[in-house]
Amino acid sequence: MIKSHNQHTITYSRVIHLSHVIDVDIPQWPGDPPVEFATVAELSQDGYYLRRFSLGEHSSTHVNAPNSFHSYGVGIDQYSAESLVVPAIVIDIHEAAAIDPDYALTIDDILVWEEKYNQISPGSVVLLNTGWQDKWLDQDRFFNRDTQGTAHFPGFSSDATHFLLNERQIVGIGIDTHGVDPGQDTSFATNSLVLEQPRIVLENLTNLDQLSPTGTTLVIGILRLRDGSGSPAAVLALVP
Repeated sequence: MIKSHNQHTITYSRVIHLSHVIDVDIPQWPGDPPVEFATVAELSQDGYYLRRFSLGEHSSTHVNAPNSFHSYGVGIDQYSAESLVVPAIVIDIHEAAAIDPDYALTIDDILVWEEKYNQISPGSVVLLNTGWQDKWLDQDRFFNRDTQGTAHFPGFSSDATHFLLNERQIVGIGIDTHGVDPGQDTSFATNSLVLEQPRIVLENLTNLDQLSPTGTTLVIGILRLRDGSGSPAAVLALVP
């Protein structure tokens, strides 16, 4: 159990990694810099082992910042510590996504979920379990590009995103694909909508199938990169 200074209490029985291991062969968005590691100190020669690493701000499991889509937006370094510990709910669309890889979450999906689990509380992050984490080790399957190079993976529709922001006052969204926008949407409409304010956008999550629909608290660890457009993220789920 954790009790914070403002008297919010978090009770949990398990802690689950929602971040992928970062390695050189992870799926990368076209144009993103490669993941690179270089040894700079050897235990046998220097008495300690040390590497340097290089990767893009939106590589592997990561959080996007408003300035990645809006010139007026803040960088990732401006997120308060309190904003990175948030309640989460999980909507499971993996069966629909298995049939239609372009499936986008609808308002009806949200309302059906709420009939079972109650209305989404203000201040929540909505996580979308699409089942795409199982494709992570195969870049071709993960992006699922057609012969024209268009990616096909599921995401949040603009209508559903508007509904969640305006009618449910959520503070963020997350997904197990490389984008909260469906793969075909090159306008990044959902990212842009959510990041009109310093909210949470998490991409390339994993282990969402291990979470309950309600009750999870996320602890989102970021690199506080000055003016960063985002950051690789260590996301922990505190599960009741």
